[in-house]
Amino acid sequence: MSDYRAPVKDMRFVMDELAGFRELSQIAGYEEATPDLADAILEEAAKFTGEVLAPLNRIGDHAERLEGSLQAVLRCRLERHFLAG
Repeated sequence: MSDYRAPVKDMRFVMDELAGFRELSQIAGYEEATPDLADAILEEAAKFTGEVLAPLNRIGDHAERLEGSLQAVLRCRLERHFLAG
């Protein structure tokens, strides 16, 4: 398991305070862009990066030892993640 934790609080701060996310739902066509939806998306993205992408860093650090099998390892991990859920 990886030690990586996505900075979800920092991302929300940037979205809310700097980018004006709350005003986005006032624009026609973006009515469904709610804080709850943004939180759900950020939490799932954080989970994906922590569970799937971050562990690949360790594999990539030792790629020279894999001698061509790196693509197979990466493909296997990604397929396992997407097929599981």
